[in-house]
Amino acid sequence: MTRFTITRRGLAVLAGSAALLAAMPAMAKDKTFALVQINQQALFFNQMNEGAEAAAKAAGDTLTIFNANNDPAAQNSAIETFIQQKVDGIAVVAIDVNGIMPAVQQAADAGIPVVAIDAILPEGPQKAQIGVDNGKTAADIATFYTGQLGDANKLGVVGALNSFIQNIRKDEFLKVTDATGKVEQVGVVDGQNVQDVALGAAENLLTANPDLTAIYATGEPQMVASVAAVQSQGRQDSVKVYGWDLTKSVIDGIDAGYVAGVVQQDPAGMGKAAVEALDKLTAGETVEAVISVPATIVTKENVDQFRDMFK
Repeated sequence: MTRFTITRRGLAVLAGSAALLAAMPAMAKDKTFALVQINQQALFFNQMNEGAEAAAKAAGDTLTIFNANNDPAAQNSAIETFIQQKVDGIAVVAIDVNGIMPAVQQAADAGIPVVAIDAILPEGPQKAQIGVDNGKTAADIATFYTGQLGDANKLGVVGALNSFIQNIRKDEFLKVTDATGKVEQVGVVDGQNVQDVALGAAENLLTANPDLTAIYATGEPQMVASVAAVQSQGRQDSVKVYGWDLTKSVIDGIDAGYVAGVVQQDPAGMGKAAVEALDKLTAGETVEAVISVPATIVTKENVDQFRDMFK
C-alpha cells in the first residue's frame, strides 16, 4: 500500500498528468484499486484507510491511497490520473460532492467502477454509496439531546460548512431541536473540518455565549475542538457536548461527564465495504446501491466497549 500527498501548490508545479503519473507508484498486475481520501489528519479517515488496506490485503489486491489534503481540485486530478493508470476500481470520499462528478463520469466512461464512501454523491454513474444514514442518525442524536433538556437550553453548533455531509448532520439535528420549541439556537460557527480552525470557532462560540448549555459538533475535527474549548474555558459543569466521532480526548470528556453523547461510525467497516464492493464489481457481480454501515450513540453507559480502539 502506498500513501502520497499532492497539495494544490504541488499540482501547479507538476507539468500535467504525465508528471503526476511519474510521481505515482507502478501498479501490480492483479486487481488495483485507488482510494481518494480527504485528509490524513482525522483519525476517522485513517481508520477508514486501515479497513480498506486490510480488505485489500485479504483479497490479494493492490490499494493506493491518495491524500487530497482537503483540496477538492486535487481529488479530481487524482481520479483523472488513476484513470490513465487504468486502475480496476476507485473509491472516493468526496470533498465537493458536485464538483467530483465529472471525474466520476470520466472513470465510468473508461469502464472503471467507482464507489462513494461517507459523503453522498448526487445521482450519477457510481455503483454504490457506502456509509451511515447521516440524516437519520443526526435525528437520532438530536432526539437523545432533547431527551436531556433542562429549564434553560441554549445550543450552539460547531459545523463544517464546506462539507455536504456535515451540513446534512447539522440541518437534520436542528430540525429536531426546533420542533421541541424548547431550544434557543445561538448560532452556527464554521470549523471548516480543520481542527485548529474549529478550535478557534468553538472558543469564540463559548466566549460570545456565557450562558451556553450545549454544543453540537458535526464531525471529528469539530468534536475534538469543542471538547478542548469547553475544557480550556473551564465550562465542564455548565456545557454539555454532543456530536460525531470518538477520539481519546472525546472519551476523556465522556468520563469527565461533559461529553454526553457521540455518534460513533465504523470507518474501518466503510473502508472494508468499499474494497469488497470493488472486488465484486470487477468480478462481474452486482452490489447494493446503498451499503449501510451501522452507527452507535456512545454514552457513559457503553463507552467501555470502544476504549481499546483509542489507546
